[in-house]
Amino acid sequence: MAEAAGDAGPGPAAAQEGAELAAVIGATVPTGFEQTAAEEVQEKLGSASRISRDRGKIYFEVPARSLSQVHRLRSVDNLFVVVQEFKDYQFKENKEDALKDLEDLVKKLPWTDPLKVWELNNSLKKKKTKRKKHNPQSPASREKLSDGGEEGGADQNNTHDPEDCAQTPVSVEPTGGQDTENPQGVTSRNGVEEEEEDNEQSGVKAEVQASSESGTKAGDAHAGEGEAKVLRFRVTCNRAGDKHSFTSNEAARDFGGAVQEHFQWKADMTNFDVEVLLNIHNNEVVVGIALTEESLHRRNITHFGPTTLRSTLAYGMLRLCDPQPTDIIVDPMCGTGAIPIEGAAEWPYCYHIAGDNSPQAVKRAANNICSLLRKNESKDSSTALGVPLDIIQWDICNLPLRTGSVDIVVTDMPFGKRIGSKKKNWDLYPACLMEMGRICTPGTGRAVLLTQDKKCFAKALSRVGHIWRRAQTVWVNVGGLHAAVYLLRRTWERAEEGKSFW
Repeated sequence: MAEAAGDAGPGPAAAQEGAELAAVIGATVPTGFEQTAAEEVQEKLGSASRISRDRGKIYFEVPARSLSQVHRLRSVDNLFVVVQEFKDYQFKENKEDALKDLEDLVKKLPWTDPLKVWELNNSLKKKKTKRKKHNPQSPASREKLSDGGEEGGADQNNTHDPEDCAQTPVSVEPTGGQDTENPQGVTSRNGVEEEEEDNEQSGVKAEVQASSESGTKAGDAHAGEGEAKVLRFRVTCNRAGDKHSFTSNEAARDFGGAVQEHFQWKADMTNFDVEVLLNIHNNEVVVGIALTEESLHRRNITHFGPTTLRSTLAYGMLRLCDPQPTDIIVDPMCGTGAIPIEGAAEWPYCYHIAGDNSPQAVKRAANNICSLLRKNESKDSSTALGVPLDIIQWDICNLPLRTGSVDIVVTDMPFGKRIGSKKKNWDLYPACLMEMGRICTPGTGRAVLLTQDKKCFAKALSRVGHIWRRAQTVWVNVGGLHAAVYLLRRTWERAEEGKSFW
């Protein structure tokens, strides 16, 4: 087996005598914004990050006492502690041999420190829950909106909502067209590089459970670090690459069986205490233990719309335009308010204005702002302040704002799929860019715009090239769609007033 393991990468820092417990943390981030996340980690935690070859992931080392700060990062979706990483794992060609190697690996992994980190993380979560109990959930977070009841309060306990399953693994290949909702391996329709990807979170576990309903007595020294309770676990395998002889189902099943045998834990696919992660990307293998039950991107939103933007992606977009104190930041197509709410939370010294032409969207955004206010109050009622954010219903092509009065425009433009249509975008995009150019300060104004309708956007931009210059493009993955975030800079050219453009 020694040759099968390949080169082991940096596992968690070895616990020397009396040394402080450290952890290598893995974080999933919005694809395309890995560098942004790395910068935030450096800024807030003082740790250097390594960006994974498997897009949408970064790794950094922190002392375990900084865990609570790690959970406060704005750019990360899910967190896990790395048990061990293998940079160049040599998989056997024969399926049985390859799976046997994975089984044998379980006994050789340095589980002790990562499990201590997991326990510490659990104690942080318990403290948070106790605080929540002192502030009973307000009725507003449970209320159904009267706009047809499409959106109610978010289900905080739903770990496997379709969005999460679609979002987490899609960052495997920037150009692959993996259909991640299919639990079996799906070959990308890339045409250039046929890459197969598996993400299995349910079927596998049924099989693991079947193979592990045997003795589940506590007794292994590793098990609960002295606790009498038998821990329940599941294994989630994410696999990408076309050189593997096995599926993610098979890897999770066999690896999970070995974990169960090693720790004498009980397999449970829904009510688990420990989620063991097995991430396989070509020859890179990372074993980890999950530290988040649901993605951190759900932190701000209680009332979801049909195309609610992830808070982590909103943060990345805002950071791209480098907001300065006193900047006026406008989201003219705010939907449920993900961008301005993230902006007000992270850049409170700017003034944020949100608007949408849809009354339902404005209502949802207003409800989300109310939830944020209540959250601020519950933290410390003596210092609770309002948020520098207003929401208005308006027409994107005729904004009630003075010419040159806005510093930054940040918005998620209609993709023309769930909302609007590609045909409508051909008229809407140039009109939007023109109106955004009018309200933005010449010379210093900037815009960060997300769209999947890249062809239409390029055409619209060429029509307003005298007022907007493209400075940067970040390719991102939004719910399986390959989209782009454009950073535009306002030229010194005076924008035409009124409707003369038309």
